[in-house]
Amino acid sequence: MRILNPSIFQRILRTRAMSSTGQYPSTIKAIQYTAVGGPEVIKLNDIEFPSAAPNEMLIRVEWAGVNFIDTYYRSGVYPVKSHPAVAGEEMAGILLELPSDPAVLEDPEFKARNFQVGQTVACITGPAFAEYIAKPWHKVLPVPAGIDTRTAAAVPLQALTVLTFIEEAYKAEPGDYVLLHAAAGGFGLNMCQILKARGVHVIGSVSTDEKAALAKANGAEFVIVYTKEDLIKRVGEITQGQGVHGIYDGVGKATWEGNFEMIRRKGTIVTFGNASGVVSAFSPMKLKDKNLKVARPVVNNYLITPAENLHYNTLLWDTVKSGVLKANIYKEFPFTPEGVATAQTEQTSGKTTGKLILKVAN
Repeated sequence: MRILNPSIFQRILRTRAMSSTGQYPSTIKAIQYTAVGGPEVIKLNDIEFPSAAPNEMLIRVEWAGVNFIDTYYRSGVYPVKSHPAVAGEEMAGILLELPSDPAVLEDPEFKARNFQVGQTVACITGPAFAEYIAKPWHKVLPVPAGIDTRTAAAVPLQALTVLTFIEEAYKAEPGDYVLLHAAAGGFGLNMCQILKARGVHVIGSVSTDEKAALAKANGAEFVIVYTKEDLIKRVGEITQGQGVHGIYDGVGKATWEGNFEMIRRKGTIVTFGNASGVVSAFSPMKLKDKNLKVARPVVNNYLITPAENLHYNTLLWDTVKSGVLKANIYKEFPFTPEGVATAQTEQTSGKTTGKLILKVAN
């Protein structure tokens, strides 16, 4: 029979006592999608207070991040289990309760995170747009002291997407030339900063002069305003006709075919977004002329195991604390159906730069 460490036993008792005091409301507010559709399906509803499983932790949400993937779930590009479905994939808040499972509390991976009730934590798996959430402990990201919940909600999803993609989808090396579509968006600005710090020549593609200045300020060495210049021609000039080593493309359908003209022999195209529509099916024969590689990654598939989550979370906050990565918050929105609808509409319009966030708690 396993004998529990006394301090762990006290944690379990304290957690259970907190749950039984009735200090939590029976219902909470949550932003939900009531059906597949446009912004009109976004509603603020009352739902039951989350019941944490033994391996889960309870979190009070203070801020949430708005991301393109939210619109994919709303519009049916990505399916949800059923409607109404709580929206959102990214949040930050305060840890209220630890897991109640003794085996979890004794797990070396759990201990390595040194979770403490009252600390700031974040999460990049939905649902997220609710006043309280319960999440499996290995999906919760401990946030270092000194980083507030507003910043913690603005950074993780896009920054972890960047870090996992440049480590595993296509690892850009110092001296490589890479093309980054939508370089002034939240993801793009993060990638500009991180790739510059790694000695990569970043060519950013943007739609306006204002976005060009922002991408440049965040580390893009070359910026092409594709509404004024011939993107394919300029990439060829910059790379002396060789093309780029890698392309990171979150735009999708509109930029897909052009990528094959700008990539060099043995290059890699990373397609990961559907801002302009989903990329159509294509034959592998398309890759043979230049011996190309194509990756279509999803960040959470790089963050399956507890060890993977810990590795990338450590890398994330080290990148922030070192000053390599700075949050670029474009605008805050209220925790209302109108606020979420406006945020999603503005983001998909292509007119925003940086990160959009929701203020969940007063």
